[in-house]
Order: sequence, then structure tokens, then C-alpha cells
Amino acid sequence: MLPFRFIHAADLHLDSPFAGMSGLTDRVRKHLQQSTFIALDRMVQLAVREKVDFVVISGDVYDSSNTSLRAQLRFMEALEMLDREHIPVFIIHGNHDPLDSPRLAVTLPPLVHVFGPVPESVTVVRRRDGQEVSVITGMSYLTSKVKENISLRYNKKAGASELFHIGLLHANVDGNQEHETYAPCSKKDLNTAGYHYWALGHIHSRRTLQESPYIVYPGNIQGRNIRETGPKGCYLVDVDETGAVAMDFRELDTVRWFDMEVSIGDCRHPEDLRLNVERLLTDISESYTTGFSMVRIRITGRGSIHRELEDGFILEDLLIDLRRKVDNQAGTVGFAGCVWVESFCLSSGAEIQLETLLQEDSFIGELLRLAETELAGDIGSDSVIGHALRPLMDQPEIRLLLTGSTREEQREWLRRAMELTALLLLDDQEAGGASA
Repeated sequence: MLPFRFIHAADLHLDSPFAGMSGLTDRVRKHLQQSTFIALDRMVQLAVREKVDFVVISGDVYDSSNTSLRAQLRFMEALEMLDREHIPVFIIHGNHDPLDSPRLAVTLPPLVHVFGPVPESVTVVRRRDGQEVSVITGMSYLTSKVKENISLRYNKKAGASELFHIGLLHANVDGNQEHETYAPCSKKDLNTAGYHYWALGHIHSRRTLQESPYIVYPGNIQGRNIRETGPKGCYLVDVDETGAVAMDFRELDTVRWFDMEVSIGDCRHPEDLRLNVERLLTDISESYTTGFSMVRIRITGRGSIHRELEDGFILEDLLIDLRRKVDNQAGTVGFAGCVWVESFCLSSGAEIQLETLLQEDSFIGELLRLAETELAGDIGSDSVIGHALRPLMDQPEIRLLLTGSTREEQREWLRRAMELTALLLLDDQEAGGASA
């Protein structure tokens, strides 16, 4: 077997709209919308700089079937540049950009191969000497809803046992709950095919499911929301004479997402919280000096300022001020090292001894124990909470909110309601004692 090198990328989602984000300035929104294109450019530069023999892209080149003209033109530019450098590109399309999507009728560069709706195999040669080194097998989604196990249709090419076999597949392996179940399959299914490396797409978090054979998700090349935190990019893969694989993750993103916590435990005044938040933002900026950071800050812990934060005005004013400073900084020196607060999430609590109250033989103790039981179970129609919410389900807006919420969101609502109820009852007790 001859040594060679390739790039494995997936889920480019070019021209992602970054929907659902509020409070963005025009400058920041424009930078976000350019980020997927910058990541693509960086991938091309990496391929040229590292002299790779080929590039594989495992689905979802575009963000939706209604592909923007800008995304198509920018992708064609990237393919043409790779073609000029004599770097072949092998592409499959996934659920976001199936083959039946309306797109420009263009002539692809000679070294670009897009796999069709049935599995096919292509033999790849090494750039420097034209020697055959690998067989790539792949298939694209014809439509966006591929629910069958298409991995069972992949077969190892006969008569090429001395070559390294790569399978391109856009699929949900072993039922990852974070993504929709398209082309569901198992590691056992992939092992049966006899390939050396499965170049997967669809799951946006980087992970290696197995090393013999390699079953790899590189993640997307650019994070697009708070669920896609951490560095994003692609794998630079080296295969040696024995067929051994060495993977090197390379960052491509220019915007990075963080989900962080700041505790109010040591805060006696809102100013203390502001200083803690600014220290966190400085730490993030120093950890990612070359790009733009987006952070959601979860306010946690228990402290005396929790009640002041409950009305939302303090956090709203702080958010506006922090964003103003970042927008001014970006307009002056650029986005590198800037940190934008995507939102504050209030998960803190008041200074009450819940554990002590839970043990009390009192009305408050009994009420809190009931709430703890509800927290531990499912908030179904037969639960105490379910019965309490039933009259509200007649209101369309509330019904939509409740049915669209996650279990974690429901738990957070119940936890905060539990604390607020305990505080109100304790205040009543104190007021009653004072009047007596």
C-alpha cells in the first residue's frame, strides 16, 4: 500500500442564516454570515499548503435545499481553486442539500466528482506520481428524507484489495439523539462492509466512533449556534505504507461558541456580578485570540442578589452595555479576540436553605418534597404538574410553549417555581411573626 494524505470535511452549511438570534448589530450579523465562507476558504488553503492528494466532503455542503446563489458561486470558486492545484474533490449530498434541490446548472471542474443517488466507487491516484492509492465509495441523498439504512448498499470494490477503501456516508450511526435519524445504521453495519475508513457526515460534533476500521465524524467546519460549541474544522488524514491512519484535527472556524457559567455565590452587589462576567469574557478572549467568540452565560449559584436579577433589568442593561463595547471594538480593530454575549440565562437561586426546608415537618417541607418528586419524574398529564397545567392548555400560545419545550426547560421552570414559592411562604411567615 502506498502512503497518501487527504482531508475529511463535512457539513459546510454554506451561507447559514444564523436564524433565531436577537440583538445583533449589522456589523456582527454580517460577520456571522461570512463565517462559513471563511471556513471554506481556510479548508482550501489547508489542502494546498499540506499538499493533500484529495479532499472528501461528506454531505450538507449547503444549508438548505433552497440554496442561495451566493453559496453556489463561492463553492464553485473553491472547487476551481482546488482543481487548479490538481487536488481532486469527492462530494456526497445529504439531507440539507439533496440532489433534487434546485441549483444552477454548472459544469464542475474536471477533478470534482459528485456521487449520485446509488453507491458507486471511484479509484483515486496519488498526486505526485499517479499511482493508485485508494477507492472511494459514496452516494448522495436524492431527496431530503432518507430513512432507510443505505449503508447496507455499500459494497467493497472487487479486485482492489491492495488499496485503501474509504466510504463516504451521511448518516446517523447508532441513533445519536442530538440529530435527526437520517440513513440510520450501526457500527456493526459499517464493519461488515470491509472498508478501512468511514468518512461520515451529519453529526456536527467531532467524534471518532471506532478505530478499526476508522468511523469518523469531523463535525461541521463552522459552529452556527450555542449547541455547536468548541473548535470546528476538518481532519487532515495520513495513511502510511501499512495502512495505519493518523488523524490531525485542523481548526477552520472564525466564530466560536461557548456555553459558560458565572456564579453569584460571592456577589453582594450587581457590580460584583459585572466584574465576574468581565473576567470571564477576558478569559475567553485570551483563549481564542484569532477569532470572534459568541458566549451564552449561565448565572448560577445562590446569593443575595438573586432577587434583584429576577426582574431581568440588571442583566438586560449589562447585556446592552457589553454588546455596545464589542461592536465599537470590532469596528475599530476587527473581530479577532472580541467576545459577544449571546444571552444571559438565569439559573441562580436565592439564599434559602432548601435542604433544611426539605427535611422540615411543615407545610413548606411537604410542598418542596412534592416538587422534588415531580422534578425526578416526567411532567406528564397524570402528574400533579400536568393536572395543574391542564386548564392552561386551552390557551394556544401557552400550549405551544409547553409542547415545544424540552424536559430540561420544564425542570428549570419547576425548580424556579419551587424556590419562588418557598420564598413567598417564608416571607409570609416572617410578616406574620412581625405583626404578632
